[in-house]
Amino acid sequence: MNKRESGFVPIYKQLFEAYRHAILTQKYPPGSRIDSINEIQKKHQVSRETAKLVLSLLVKEGLIYQKPGKGSFVLTLGPRKPVWGVVVPFVSAYIEELVQDLEREAHRMERKLELFVDHNQWEEEIRLVGMLIREQYEAVIVVPTFDETKTAEFYRNLVSGGTLVSLLDHTMAGSYFTYAIQSYDLGVRRAAKYLLGRTQGCLVFLKNSIWIGRNMVQELMEETFLECVEEAGRPPAIVLERASDLHKELIDSKNIQGIFCCDDTDAVRVIGRLKEWGIRIPEEVSVISYGNTDLARYFTPRITSIDPHGEEMAKRIAQMIQAYQQGEDIRFCQYVIQPELVIRET
Repeated sequence: MNKRESGFVPIYKQLFEAYRHAILTQKYPPGSRIDSINEIQKKHQVSRETAKLVLSLLVKEGLIYQKPGKGSFVLTLGPRKPVWGVVVPFVSAYIEELVQDLEREAHRMERKLELFVDHNQWEEEIRLVGMLIREQYEAVIVVPTFDETKTAEFYRNLVSGGTLVSLLDHTMAGSYFTYAIQSYDLGVRRAAKYLLGRTQGCLVFLKNSIWIGRNMVQELMEETFLECVEEAGRPPAIVLERASDLHKELIDSKNIQGIFCCDDTDAVRVIGRLKEWGIRIPEEVSVISYGNTDLARYFTPRITSIDPHGEEMAKRIAQMIQAYQQGEDIRFCQYVIQPELVIRET
């Protein structure tokens, strides 16, 4: 087997990609000095020609410039683009409406909005944020991946130049960062209180276990819901991983009278199953969802849902961007929006 067939990657290409990634993820911020030829040689045990080739490729890529006798430096950023980059972990009914709220604000300020999806991969989130900063986007708005323990250090040390970087919707580790988020625990408490007031039987907390790995937002929601049920002196709530885990036998045997769904899509799935089993909604089983998207508003029956007020979060983000561009110090500008229970037919 030859090197090409075995997937062999020359060392100079490996090093080029490593340095390129370090620049794009802000390990080497704009204007900072990167390793010299001698430093690359010593650090990676490569020849002088290999080290020179790595630096020349970074120059060719437009990532660094060289000063004779002084070293190689990461290029400073060019003119600002009147564009907002939005980085999200996935696309859902809720995320889609949240992005639409941002688009309306961007249009009002005569700005363009571009959407990027990181597929809930924290490494990709970091790469995208670094790339958008380097490309001089006016603002980078991030709905974080679900395990923020992986990205907290990145944001803590981030050098964003004149680009505003702000978190949106949630953060479990961003107390030191600019954000406009919702209070998930308050929303869940309002849903739980409503279900506890309408029912006497057992309650279900239905998770949305799509992504592998830790989901810090859902952990908070589950903990809050179980705590509310315990405080009310009710039997422990049943936690299900997905809608397909709900069965009529379970409802009958556990006297389930209320179901909380972490999003509107799962609420639709649950209601469909209840209808098929001949269970009346809300007379026999009440259903509440989280999101208040078009699915909740226009499905039949119309779904009682927690409204996170995405339009208010988008408005706050736009205000921060405008203030930042006017030179105001918004380093500690943080908004927490209170979700609202919208009572409908379920």
